[in-house]
Amino acid sequence: MDNFENLGLSPLVVKNLTGMGLTTPTPIQAQGIPPCMEGRDILGLAQTGTGKTAAFGLPMITQILAYGKRPAPKTVRALILAPTRELATQIYDNLAAFSAGAPVRIFRVVGGASINVQTEKLSKGVDVLIATPGRLLDLLERRALILSETKYLVLDEADQMLDIGFIHALRKIARLIPEERQTLLFSATMPKQMEELAATYLTNPVKVQVAPPGQAAEKIEQGVHFTTQGDKAALLAEYIAKHPKELAVVFNRTKHGSDKLAKLLEKWGFSVVAIHGNKSQNQRERALAQFRAGEVEILVATDVAARGLDIPEVAHVYNYDLPNVPENYVHRIGRTARAGRNGRAIAFCAPLEMADLRSIEKAMKKSIPVIGGEVHMEAPEGFKRPNGGNRGPRGPRPGDNPAAKPRGKSAGRPQSAVASKKAKGAEGGARPPRRPSRAPKSKQSV
Repeated sequence: MDNFENLGLSPLVVKNLTGMGLTTPTPIQAQGIPPCMEGRDILGLAQTGTGKTAAFGLPMITQILAYGKRPAPKTVRALILAPTRELATQIYDNLAAFSAGAPVRIFRVVGGASINVQTEKLSKGVDVLIATPGRLLDLLERRALILSETKYLVLDEADQMLDIGFIHALRKIARLIPEERQTLLFSATMPKQMEELAATYLTNPVKVQVAPPGQAAEKIEQGVHFTTQGDKAALLAEYIAKHPKELAVVFNRTKHGSDKLAKLLEKWGFSVVAIHGNKSQNQRERALAQFRAGEVEILVATDVAARGLDIPEVAHVYNYDLPNVPENYVHRIGRTARAGRNGRAIAFCAPLEMADLRSIEKAMKKSIPVIGGEVHMEAPEGFKRPNGGNRGPRGPRPGDNPAAKPRGKSAGRPQSAVASKKAKGAEGGARPPRRPSRAPKSKQSV
């Protein structure tokens, strides 16, 4: 199918897509929408950023429009479960755009927002409810809604819901929905527990897989820079300074570390905001709005932003801390190279993260190119790069100024640039602009 008109979607939906500049379906949409329109259960596996929301949202809206009447009070016709507030918000925004001008009630319920306001909205009944499992259970306990009329159940990014312990919530919620329903399960990875989940909740599903699970998008230029934990902040500042006015997401493993790093970058003169689980819903939405609008150029985040952050202008992803769950690496770097654009993802690897790097490369079935630094002696015994080389160009050392020009012909360049001057434009090859006098010292630890 080379256009949306041939997929049997509502003319109003197709018109809205055209107005959004969307005329050609992505592979997951082209393969997933037809069986979804037929009422089949779907197991969809695709890389993040490939258009999974439209794959389940467009046929759902089309079928709801065919009802021709409003939902009864407190009822929900279609339920979409998402693991994070950010993903729930992204799904809501997309579905609202797809159904603009249509008599379809779409509502989102997440933690951190007024549960009384949510209860009042649900009392009128909704066509499509997007919810995080925890808040949905709270509302069900208050009898703010009933799921006995629900005909569609969507589990988006189901693998992450399992990772963060929502399996028991899923079981409680699924028991309240009639067995005569259409169930759609979408994920970017397929761990063993996902297979069990699919076998439990899907009936004779159509499997739609457009790329091997756990693989990163081809348009993402990846690289790893070996460094010490204490030098990471200075190294990050050096990389960011090379790409002024370009949006970047920096992933940190902890909430405290995210706040600390954001404050440090702000002190050094960078425009930055941070989001994590301890931020209120209003704080998170305000920070994302500023980042999306380009009012700030750097977003420091924990894995709450690893999925559901759909901002095509993000040009760079920095893994300040490597994730200890290998699959999360793919989701993190998937925040760039969206909507057909190119992107760059740099991972900073400290000695104690060598095992994490090895797990990530094993999960992706490929090695990440070395663009700087060297494997330190503290690396686990027996660790070797898949390509056999453990050493890269010189990284920053104590006393270096990350904002100053690199010294030496090979300083900060990719390994390939040392061997060939043709790689002059590669990451690390260009000389960074001088930063203000507040530039960081190399040994500042974050």
